[in-house]
Amino acid sequence: MRGASHAKWAAGAVAVALAATACGGGDDSGGGGGGGGGDGVVRSSWGDPQNPLEPANTNEVQGGKVMDMIFRGLKRYDPKTGKAEDMLAEKFATKDSTTFTVTVKDGWTFSNGEKVTAKSFVDAWNYGASLKNNQKNAYFFGYIEGYEKVHPESGKQSADTLSGLKATGPRTFTVKLNQKFSTWPETLGYAAFAPLPQAFFKNHAAWVKKPVGNGPYTVRSYRKGSQMSLRKWAKYPGSDKARNDGVDLKVYTDNNTAYTDLTAGNLDLVDDVPAAQLRNVRADLGDRYLNTPAGIIQTLAFPFYDKDWPDDAKGAKLRKGLSMAINRKQITETIFQKTRTPATDWTSPVLGEDGGYKPGLCGDACDYKPAEARKLVKEGGGLPGGQVKIGYNADTGSHKDWVDAVCNSINKALGQSKACVGNPTGTFADFRNKTSQQKMDGPFRAGWQMDYPLIQNFLQPLYYTNASSNDGKWSNKEFDKLVNEANAESDAAAAVKKFQQAEEVVRDNMAAIPLWYQNGSAGYSDRVSDVALNPFSVPVYNEIKVG
Repeated sequence: MRGASHAKWAAGAVAVALAATACGGGDDSGGGGGGGGGDGVVRSSWGDPQNPLEPANTNEVQGGKVMDMIFRGLKRYDPKTGKAEDMLAEKFATKDSTTFTVTVKDGWTFSNGEKVTAKSFVDAWNYGASLKNNQKNAYFFGYIEGYEKVHPESGKQSADTLSGLKATGPRTFTVKLNQKFSTWPETLGYAAFAPLPQAFFKNHAAWVKKPVGNGPYTVRSYRKGSQMSLRKWAKYPGSDKARNDGVDLKVYTDNNTAYTDLTAGNLDLVDDVPAAQLRNVRADLGDRYLNTPAGIIQTLAFPFYDKDWPDDAKGAKLRKGLSMAINRKQITETIFQKTRTPATDWTSPVLGEDGGYKPGLCGDACDYKPAEARKLVKEGGGLPGGQVKIGYNADTGSHKDWVDAVCNSINKALGQSKACVGNPTGTFADFRNKTSQQKMDGPFRAGWQMDYPLIQNFLQPLYYTNASSNDGKWSNKEFDKLVNEANAESDAAAAVKKFQQAEEVVRDNMAAIPLWYQNGSAGYSDRVSDVALNPFSVPVYNEIKVG
C-alpha cells in the first residue's frame, strides 16, 4: 500500500478538486514550535497527503499516519508484533468462512459525540465501495458479495449498496463474501475499513475540511503545505490513549531539511532518515536513531503483456539469470547502509515464520552467482534487444541510486558494459500511470508495503490473475488454485502452508525478482521518549512521551 505500487490511480475531477482543499483553513497555531504553547506536543516531519483524508481514499504513507491517529476500526494491529487484535469488534462468528456476523462493542463514540454503531461501518463500507465516490481503496471491498454491481470494471454501477453487507441490529451486521476467506477478519485493521459518523454524509465538504473520527486524536487544523495540528482527545474510550498532548505534523518537501531541523532542535521526530545522512546518523543521534524491520519488500516486476518478456520456460531462465546477477548484499550495505536486508523470499520477516515468512525459499536464485547468471541468460534467449532497461520514478533520489547499482551489478556479472541501464520516469504519478496502463517495456521497480500482516497480502494482490496490483499481468492457474485453497482453509497453519506452496509457484516461474526487505528508520530529539516504529514503519505517535 501507501507509497508502494499497488494503488489504482484513477483520479476523477471530484477527487482532484477535494485534494486541492483537503482539511484546508482553520487555526494553524498549536505548540511545540508551531506557535501558541503546547509543551506536551510532538513536532514531527510530514508530507502533504495525496488524497482527501477519507479512510477509503487514503492509500499512501503520509495520509495513513493521520488515519492511524484519528480512527480505530474493528481490529488494530499490535504496534510491536503486528498481530491483529480486536478493537471495536466484540466478536466475529462464521460457520463457513464466507458469511460473518460482526458484533460491535458498546460504549464507543466519535469525537463529535455520535455513537459508533453497526450502521457506522455499513454506511462507510458502502460509500468506499461505490464507483461514483471514486475512492482509491475501493478494491478492498471486492471480497464482499455484490461488489461487481457497486463498482463494475466498466460501465455504470447498477447498485448503490453491497448486497452482502447488512446491518441487523444497533451493534450487529453481517458480511457475505464472494469466496471463502477464513482470515478475512484479520484484514479489518486496515484504515479503509474504519467507521464513519453521519456527519460525514450530511455535510461531506465540512467533514473533509476537518475530519472527525473515533481515534485518540482529533484534527485541530490543517494548512496545506505547512502543518497539520492534532490534539489528544480527552474522552477517547480506548485503552491506547495518547501519552502526549498532541502532534504537529510539519510539512517538508526535502527530508534532508527535516533532518537538519531535527539535529538543530527545531523538530522532535523524523521518520524517514535520508540516505545521505545514514553514514553520520549514529554520530548525530546515538541511541535516538531507530532502524527496525518493516513489512516492506522491493521487487522487480516484469511486463508479461510484452512479447519480449514471455512467461514460459525460457523466460523464467532469463529472469532467474538476472536475479543471480544482482549482488544484493553489496547494494544493501553500500547504498542503504544496512537499512535494507537481502530478500530470500517474496514476503517479509515481520510476518514471522509462523505467519508465512520462509527465509531461503528463493534458493540460489537470490544468490549472487555471475557465472550461473551468464549461463541462464544465454539459455533464456539473451536480453531482449541486447539490453534490459529498469523502470523507476526519478522524483525520489534513492531509486536512481539503487537502480544504477543493480545495473552495475548486472553489467559486471554478464561482462557487458551496457547490458542494463536505468529507465527513469519523471514523477511517481506518471510512473504509476505507465505501469497501470501496461506501457512498460522492461522490468520495473515494484515496492510493496503490507496493508495487513498476512502472507495473503504479499501474494494475492500482486500475483493472482487480474488482481488489483498485478501490474505485470502475470497469470498462473496453479498459483490461483493454491491461493483459493489457502483462503478456504479454516486452520491458520494449514492456510499458511498452502500460501507458501503458492509462493513456490512464484519462485519457480520467477514472476518477480525479490531484491530486499526494507527497514523503517527514524531519528528523534532528546525532548521525547518511548519513540518506536510499528511493523508498517509508521511512528506509534500515541505512545510518545514529551519531556
